Amino acid sequence: MIKALYKAFEVRWKSYRHRFVPWIALNLQKNERTLRQVKDRSRDKLVEDEEVLGSLVCLFTELLKNDLKSQSELLRFLPQAKRDKYTNVEDETRDAPSAVMLNALGFRIERKRSSLQLAGTGVFVTRGRAPKGSIVAMYPGTIYQPDEPIFFQSIRNPFVFRCIDGVLIDGSDRAISKIVYRSCSGRDRLGPFRLGDCSWLTSDPVNPLAVGQYVNNCSNEKAANVCYQEYDVPEGFPLELRQFLPNVNYRADAQRPLRCVVLVSLRDINCGTEEMNCTTYRTELENIVFKSINTHPSSMSSPKKKNKTTEDSVHRYEETTDRPKDRRPGNPPRFRMKVKAILQTGLLP
Repeated sequence: MIKALYKAFEVRWKSYRHRFVPWIALNLQKNERTLRQVKDRSRDKLVEDEEVLGSLVCLFTELLKNDLKSQSELLRFLPQAKRDKYTNVEDETRDAPSAVMLNALGFRIERKRSSLQLAGTGVFVTRGRAPKGSIVAMYPGTIYQPDEPIFFQSIRNPFVFRCIDGVLIDGSDRAISKIVYRSCSGRDRLGPFRLGDCSWLTSDPVNPLAVGQYVNNCSNEKAANVCYQEYDVPEGFPLELRQFLPNVNYRADAQRPLRCVVLVSLRDINCGTEEMNCTTYRTELENIVFKSINTHPSSMSSPKKKNKTTEDSVHRYEETTDRPKDRRPGNPPRFRMKVKAILQTGLLP
C-alpha cells in the first residue's frame, strides 16, 4: 500500500517539478550543456520582431491563397487592393499546408516519433533546410496572465509554458485545456473574421508551424538547435491573417497584445534532424524568483514592521551580483547565495 502511494506520488512529482521554482533553482546548474546562456533580458531575442512578423505574414499569406474557395466570403469584406493581392493566383489547385510551408519558407516540419528514447513525439525537419535564425515552429495554446486561473488546466499537464514575465501558455490539446481553447476562440470573432486557429487541436493543423509544444528538450547526446522567443503580435497585423495564429487570450482584452512564442533555429537544421530546445534560461529564473521576492506580501509591510528575513535575502542577492570574481575561498558561490535567498523567504511559484 505504502509502496503504491509512493509510486503514485513519484509520477506526479516528476510531472510537476519542472514548474516548481525552488527545484529548478537547485537543479539549474547540474548540466550546463542543456542551458542557454543569456546575460540580460534585453538580449534574449535572437531575431528582431520585424523578422518574425515578416516570416509569419509570408507563410500565412500563402496559406490563405492556397484555400481561396473557403475564404471567398471573408475576402468580400476586404478593400479591393487587398482582395486583388490574394485572388491574383494563376494555379488554384489546393496543396497540403506542409507543401505550402516548403514553398514559402524553404523547409517543412512534421510530428514523428522522437529520436530520444522514451521521449514520445518529436518535431523533425522532413524536407529542405532551416537556416540559422529561421522561425521553425510556434507554441500554440491559451494565454493566461499571472492573475488568471489555470489550476485545474495545469493538473497532469506538461504543456504549460511560462514566459519571462510570468505569462502562461497552455499548449495541451486534450481534456479541459482543449475545451477552454475552443470556447475562447469561438468568443473572439470580428464579423466573418476568426482571430485564432483551432486546427492545431487536431492531427492535421492548417498552420504547420503550430506544433511547438511537441519539440523535446535537448540532452547530453542531442544538443539544442532551437530556442524559444517571445513575440507580441502588433496591432497592425493583417486582420485576415489572424485566423492562422494558434493562440488566444483566456480573458477578452482588446487593449492587451496577443502573446505568441516562436521557436528560432540556433544553427542550420538539415533534413531529417529533430528539433531540440534549450530547457531553461538563466535570466528567466532570476526574473521570476527575485521579482517574486520584491512583490511578496511580507516585503510590502509598513516601515515599522519590516520583514528582516526578506530584506536580508534581497540584500544578500544584491551583494552576490557585485562580488568580484576573485571572491574569498570561504564564501559560497553566487548561485548558492541565490538559492539560499529563495529558501529563506519560503516562496512558492
